[in-house]
Amino acid sequence: MIVYFTQAFIYLCAAVIMVPLAKRLGLGSVLGYLIAGVIIGPITGLVGQETTTIQHFAEFGVVMMLFLVGLELEPSVLWQMRNKLLGLGGLQVSLSTLAISAIALALGQSWTIALAIGLIFSLSSTAIVLQTFNEKGLSKTEGGRSAFSVLLFQDIAVIPMLALMPLLALPELQAAVGLTEATDHHEEVSLVAHLPAWGAALVVLGSIFGVVVGGRYLSRPLFRYVADAGLQEVFTATALMLVIGIAALMSLVGLSPALGTFLAGVVLANSEFRHELEADIEPFKGLLLGLFFITVGAGINFTILNENLLVIVGLTLGLMALKALVLYSLAVIFQVHSSNRWLFTLSLAQAGEFGFVLLSYSLSQQVLPADLAQLLSMVVALSMFLTPVLFILFEKVIQPRYAKQEPEGEADEIDEQGTVIIAGIGRFGQVVNRLLIANHIPTVVLDHQAAQIDRMRAINIKSYYGDASRGDLLQMAGIDEARLVVVAFDDPVRAVNLVKHIKQHHGHVQVLARAYDRGHHYELLHAGADYVISETYKSALHMAGEVLQRVGLHAFRVEQIKQSFTQAERQHFDDLYESWRDEGGSVGFGEHYRKLFMEMEQKLLKIMQSDRVDRHNQSERGWTPPPKGYTDDFD
Repeated sequence: MIVYFTQAFIYLCAAVIMVPLAKRLGLGSVLGYLIAGVIIGPITGLVGQETTTIQHFAEFGVVMMLFLVGLELEPSVLWQMRNKLLGLGGLQVSLSTLAISAIALALGQSWTIALAIGLIFSLSSTAIVLQTFNEKGLSKTEGGRSAFSVLLFQDIAVIPMLALMPLLALPELQAAVGLTEATDHHEEVSLVAHLPAWGAALVVLGSIFGVVVGGRYLSRPLFRYVADAGLQEVFTATALMLVIGIAALMSLVGLSPALGTFLAGVVLANSEFRHELEADIEPFKGLLLGLFFITVGAGINFTILNENLLVIVGLTLGLMALKALVLYSLAVIFQVHSSNRWLFTLSLAQAGEFGFVLLSYSLSQQVLPADLAQLLSMVVALSMFLTPVLFILFEKVIQPRYAKQEPEGEADEIDEQGTVIIAGIGRFGQVVNRLLIANHIPTVVLDHQAAQIDRMRAINIKSYYGDASRGDLLQMAGIDEARLVVVAFDDPVRAVNLVKHIKQHHGHVQVLARAYDRGHHYELLHAGADYVISETYKSALHMAGEVLQRVGLHAFRVEQIKQSFTQAERQHFDDLYESWRDEGGSVGFGEHYRKLFMEMEQKLLKIMQSDRVDRHNQSERGWTPPPKGYTDDFD
C-alpha cells in the first residue's frame, strides 16, 4: 500500500508544482502536465514501469471529455455553425490527412500506416488553443471563431477515427499479439466474439439504439428520482455510473467507449440536468486527463530523442509547416481577413492531445509498430511545446504589423456622414445605434470585425468595416462635421487609444465611451472622454433593486436606496479618481485609493442603515404619492 501512496504523491506533487508555473509562463496546463511527466519520468526516474498501467486507467479521462463535448453539441448550435464547421473543419481534416499520408507513403510506409499517421497528425490541440484564446482575449476574433469551428469538428472526427483504427491493423502485429495472448491464456469478455457477422451487427446496433433511447426517455426519470433525494454525492455517483456503464457496454460489443459516451452526451444536450452533469463530470475529467498527459510525458523515451534528434525535429517542423500551408489556404478561401488569417493558421499548426490518444489506441490495436509510435509521440509532444512560440510570434510580430500597416483596400468605402459616429457595433453599440436611428439621428457605424458587419447588414443595419482608430477612416466618416463619437469597443486598450486620438486631433468632438470596469473608467476619463458609463453599473443597480423588492422591501423604499447609493457614489467619485491619478493610474489601485474606498463603503453602510421614516431627500421631491391599491401589485 505504501508504494501506491508514494506514487500518487509523486504524480500529484509534480502536477501541483508544474501546472501553475506553466500557466504563469503562458505555456498552458497541458504543457505543464507534459513537462511534469518528463521531469518525474525520463529526467529523475521517480516513476517507472507502472506508467503504462496508469495510462490505461487515465485514458478514461478522454472518454469523459467526449461525453462533455457531446453535451455541448445542441442541434441548433451545430446548425448555426454548419458552414465553417463542415467547410473549414471538414476540409482541414481531409486535406491535412491526405497531404500527410501522401508524404508518409513517399517515405516508404504502407498505406495503412500512412493513413493512420495522417489521421493522428491532422488533429490540433483543443486544450492549448482554447485556453490561450481565453487568456489573450482572442476568442471573439474572426480568427478565434474560425479556429473554434475547426477544433469542434476535430473533436467530433475523433469518434470515426477511433472506429476506423482497428480496421487498419497490421496482420503481422496481430499475429504476434495473438501468440502472446495464447501463451498468457488471457481472453477478454465480449458479447460478440462468438457470434456470426449478422448477429454481431444486430447486437452493436441494438446497443447504440439502447443508448439513444435510454438517454432520451429513461435518463430524465432517473435523474429526477435521484435529485429528489437532495444528496449531491448520489447525483455525482449517478453521473459516473452513466458514463462508466455506457463505456463498459461499448467495450463489450467491440466499439470504442468514447463513441458511446459521445452519443449519450449528444442525446442529453437538451436535458434540464445537462449543467449539473457537466459540473459533476468536469473535475474527474480534468484530473484524469491531467494524469493522462503526465503519463505521456513520463513515457517519452529520451534515448529515442537523442538517437533521432534531427529526424524528430525535422518531422516536427515539416508537419507544422505543412499544416500551416493547408490552414492558410483555407483561410484565404473562406475569406478570413488580415491578421486573423495568421491567427487561424498559427494557432492550429501543431498536433494535439488527441494525437496521443490515437497513438495509444493504434498501438493497442496493432496499427503501428511500437518504435514508430514512440517516434511519432515525440513529434506530437514537440509540436505542442512549440505552440506558445507561435502565439508569441503572432502577438509580438504579426499583430502589430497589421495594426500599423493595414492596407487601405481592406476597409469599406464610406459613402455617407452622420451626426454621431459609433465605433463598435457589438451588443452595446447596437442598442445605442437603434435608439438614435429610431429618432432620425444619422449615424455612421464602424467595426473592425468583418463577421459582425455582415451580421448587421443581414438585418439592414448599415455599417462599415474598418478600424475606427485610423485617421483616414474617421475623416471619411465625417469626424470634422460630427458632433459626437460613441466608443463602444470590447477592447479596453483600443478604446483608450481612440479617445486620446480624437481629443488630440479633433478636440471639438464630444466623446462618450463605454467602460469595462472601474479602472478602465478612470483611464477613459484621463484620456479626455466627456462622458463615461460602466457597462454593468446600471444593470447591476437595477438587478439589486429587483432583489430587494422581491425579498420584501416596498418599491418606494427600494428606489430610495438606489438613489442614495448612486448619490454616495457620485459624491466620492472625484476623490477616488484623483487618488487613482495621483498614484500614477495603478491597475491594482494604491494604498491611499483602497483606504478612501473603504471609507466610502463605511459611509454607504451608515446611509443604508439610517431610518428614513421622518427624513426627506432632495432627490426624492419629484416623487408623487402612490395611487390607491399600489401596494397590491407588490404583495
